[in-house]
Amino acid sequence: MALAVVRALRERRTLESEEELADFELDVLAGFVLARHAAGLTDSTIRGDTNHLQLVRNWFERPLWEMEPHDADRYFGTVLRKVSSSTRAARAQTLITYFEFLELRHAVELHELTGRLVECPIDEMNRPRMSVDAQLRIPPTEVELEQLFSGWREELATCRKFAPAARNYMVARLSADVGLRINEACKLDLDDVRWELGRFGKLNVRHGKGSRRKGPKQRLVPLINGADRALVWFIEDVWSQFDADHSLPGAPLFPSERRRVDGPGARVNTDAPRRALADAVTRHLPSWTGKLTPHVLRHYCASQLYQTGADILAIQELLGHSWISTTMRYVHAHGTRVEDAVMHGQQRAAQRWEGLIR
Repeated sequence: MALAVVRALRERRTLESEEELADFELDVLAGFVLARHAAGLTDSTIRGDTNHLQLVRNWFERPLWEMEPHDADRYFGTVLRKVSSSTRAARAQTLITYFEFLELRHAVELHELTGRLVECPIDEMNRPRMSVDAQLRIPPTEVELEQLFSGWREELATCRKFAPAARNYMVARLSADVGLRINEACKLDLDDVRWELGRFGKLNVRHGKGSRRKGPKQRLVPLINGADRALVWFIEDVWSQFDADHSLPGAPLFPSERRRVDGPGARVNTDAPRRALADAVTRHLPSWTGKLTPHVLRHYCASQLYQTGADILAIQELLGHSWISTTMRYVHAHGTRVEDAVMHGQQRAAQRWEGLIR
């Protein structure tokens, strides 16, 4: 019995002109952008991804679905040879994500139109590796930081614009007391302060840094280290001096001094608190001028908690890290913690030896 020849009833589609190909390519990219919006990624992340894709497309001069591993070898091995490893890794990851989108959404359609099978040009052989030297951010001591904040507090009583100065001071305190990133603090709403949770109240951090470009990662941050008392002072004595409406949803915890006609009030951006911290450091802790940033205050928070006996997993949860190895880079033990541990170990060994020879 002979085998019958099976033919597809559906005829293969073709793109008749360069204009049709360009329109189809643009539609695919628009679908990719919409899918990333649906996944919850921020506008800035999506703009960065599309910029990466556009740069590769400009070099390749053909639709990206035609790209093969040897093309990626040439691009990352020659064109991006001297570019920073972080840029190379980010561009490769964007390509991988885009080809995952093509495989999931357009593999059949692309095969019908072009006869090509979608295959990611980035594989284990040519995938750029991230090799950035870790920066050791050793924070100031407890005495140094108290010198900074005590001098800053005294200024608040005589400064020309009390409300903005007190707001900037409070943002810095949250970085030092509970380890908030500065952008996390600036995106907090008044309703994100949940006094009913935990022993001291908690902050509902809705815009935490996500890992592997997956969008914001939400977490609850307890108001430890006196942050609860400082925040009560800020809300009761300072917040009302801004042009913000607490009765409207989305009222910012840290408003801008710029007036806003409608809505709950304008939100401060990260520039003002950064500049205020830098200026305060110059005045009250000059030895740290140019070195003490909001991110270093996060390192201070982690180090202080570790030195007082906090569990490393608790510190990881507080800072919002996905990996404990990241948290370990934030812990810097001042004083003689390591030396004391070694001395105690030697003393215990000596005591055991004395017991054996008696």
